[in-house]
Amino acid sequence: MSGVFVISLDFELYWGMRDVISVEGYSSHLDGTPKAVEEMLTLFNKYQMHVTWATIGFLFYKDSEELKRNYPAKLPAYKNDEINLYSYMEQNPIKNAYHFAPKSIDLIISYPNQEMATHTFSHYYCLEEGQDEISFYADLEACKKIADEKEIKLTSLVFPRNQYNESYLGVIEKVGITSYRGNEKGWIYDAATEEQKKTPLKRALRILDSYVNVSGYHTYKLVEIAKQTPYNIPASRFLRPYSAKLAFLDTLRLKRITDAMTYAAKNGELFHLWWHPHNFGVNTQENIAFLTLILEHYKILELQYGFRSLTMTEVSEKLA
Repeated sequence: MSGVFVISLDFELYWGMRDVISVEGYSSHLDGTPKAVEEMLTLFNKYQMHVTWATIGFLFYKDSEELKRNYPAKLPAYKNDEINLYSYMEQNPIKNAYHFAPKSIDLIISYPNQEMATHTFSHYYCLEEGQDEISFYADLEACKKIADEKEIKLTSLVFPRNQYNESYLGVIEKVGITSYRGNEKGWIYDAATEEQKKTPLKRALRILDSYVNVSGYHTYKLVEIAKQTPYNIPASRFLRPYSAKLAFLDTLRLKRITDAMTYAAKNGELFHLWWHPHNFGVNTQENIAFLTLILEHYKILELQYGFRSLTMTEVSEKLA
């Protein structure tokens, strides 16, 4: 099998940010997300990219009342109530444009080669105290229900906040998930609770790793991925969004990604790039221009080495 290029996006809007920043502080990103989704889809279509959109189930609904009528059979009982979206719903005003995206979802599935995957129903935290297999299973069943209504078959999953939990692999397989996005190798990317992630050293090293090769290329041999199901299609690189303050380093940021892509293409390995649609909600044109450079490099590798763009489910189908 030739080398494979995977792109996945974690589509979560404000649900994935509310414990990090206020809705007012993030409003510009959220206001720009629908347009960013349109621009990305246009670009993906132009370059014939196969892309996985890991979307939380909440986004499928039009408003909070419709969502509440479709809650899972069992809700998580996190010890830290700040991460509980169900508590957040009851205690805060919900702005539909910042919390729901049925029109964007319909647009995504109208484009060719775009896979709708799951980011769980409620941005479920799989390592936090108070979660359990029963409520996680109920969460995924709620995802399946709303996806079925749109005739979408969910077969890929991205763990929210990259809280990969090996004990849940049996659960995701039970609901028909054939692949998931695991974390990059190395201690700075290990799955961790929100409290464990707050170490300044890890954060600093992850930022540095976006510009220079601190931790390696993070490309993966397909024969190794094929050894265990559900298939772990690990992340290689987070596409850090444009920053005016750090724009002078963008040549390094691009090279960090394209060098790894080239290595994967030459060696028949997999490279997996990911980010959030809301990352492109501001500085949209700068982010689209940077993504265009990545996709142009992909097309060169496709021509030279047979590098292939595949969704997570398409990778699992090839491996099977």
